[in-house]
Amino acid sequence: MNNSKQIRVCLAASAGGHLTQLLNTKEAWGPHEVFVVTTRELMKTKLRDLGCIYVVGECNRNYPLRIIKVLIKCIRVAFSEKYDIVLSTGAAVGCIMCFLGKLRGARVIWLDSITNVERMSLSGRLVRHIADLCLVQWPELVKKYDRVEYMGSVI
Repeated sequence: MNNSKQIRVCLAASAGGHLTQLLNTKEAWGPHEVFVVTTRELMKTKLRDLGCIYVVGECNRNYPLRIIKVLIKCIRVAFSEKYDIVLSTGAAVGCIMCFLGKLRGARVIWLDSITNVERMSLSGRLVRHIADLCLVQWPELVKKYDRVEYMGSVI
């Protein structure tokens, strides 16, 4: 009899490049049960094989009212689901889910986007302080920021 607990992973990323990079990490989360938090309805069809897909809408720092609306939706997801890990590549939605997941006692793994060559994203710079693992995709960034690691790039 196997007494090991199945790990449940929240995959959180904005639709587009962030989500594409997150899906490229399937080797890490593939054997586990997952649910996805993303920003656009059209992703529901594309990701339907992964299980439950939550669409919370787009937001960024230029639209504070949208952030509040998305935050409320993320709170509903974060406190209705059971999960052990939040894995995110960004942007704002990923950042929000990382902080909410940490409040819930989940481990947080942040993978900053490969497009951030000279500095980490704003979300990454915020999340690195609470992340259990914060990865950058350029070795030079390890010298610029504390609490980050480089293990290669995800394309």
